[in-house]
Amino acid sequence: MRSVIVLPARLASGRLQEKLLLRESGKYLLQHTWEAACRATRPDRVVIACDDARIQAAAEEFGASALLTSVDHTSGTDRVAEAARQLAAAGESFDLVINVQGDEPELDPRVIDQLVELMEASQAPMGTLAEPLLAADLERPQVVKVVCDRAGRALYFSRSAIPSPARATGPVPAWRHVGIYAYRPEFLQTFCTLEPSPLEQIESLEQLRALWHGHAIQVGLLDRPGQPGIDTREDYEAFLARVASE
Repeated sequence: MRSVIVLPARLASGRLQEKLLLRESGKYLLQHTWEAACRATRPDRVVIACDDARIQAAAEEFGASALLTSVDHTSGTDRVAEAARQLAAAGESFDLVINVQGDEPELDPRVIDQLVELMEASQAPMGTLAEPLLAADLERPQVVKVVCDRAGRALYFSRSAIPSPARATGPVPAWRHVGIYAYRPEFLQTFCTLEPSPLEQIESLEQLRALWHGHAIQVGLLDRPGQPGIDTREDYEAFLARVASE
């Protein structure tokens, strides 16, 4: 299965200004993520989809392939979809498009390979991953939870505690959603044309759009938690400390 990783890279960021261009570690934050993605063995290509010439210049500085996309996209998925169209127009065809967020510098490359393998074994148009949820994160709305059916397909994603611990007599079998997605190319374009759903707007979780419209999302389960992405200055400082200790 021929696959491409696309890293959507937006210059503006709400809680940490222009975070993808931070380079206090000696490398751009985006570069750390790109290097991790390049270490995955299953994908055939890694591309950065930029919304600004500064991001594109930084990407090209460290040797990445970078495509300039529209500044008007409201989501990373829309940006990934445009990059996929640009690649198709250039004659590059793929069986799978993998969306890796640009602010995930410590993403384990093996996770990307696992997602490719998940999609090879599934007929679902879309796939993602989940990892064990720490008890301290069950009630935190910034940590997205997912519950699945017996076949590993997503039933629901929420910022609330799911399943509810209220009637649990032991540990709650809860899973934290890992924000990496794989799409069949045709479905990626279809997804971007679907109407946003009420549940998506309530939860502020774009993946609920697929479930609302009746499309399956296959979920692969990881055996241990990984490092979260970089959202705040505190997250970045903690990342720098880990890099310095290596």
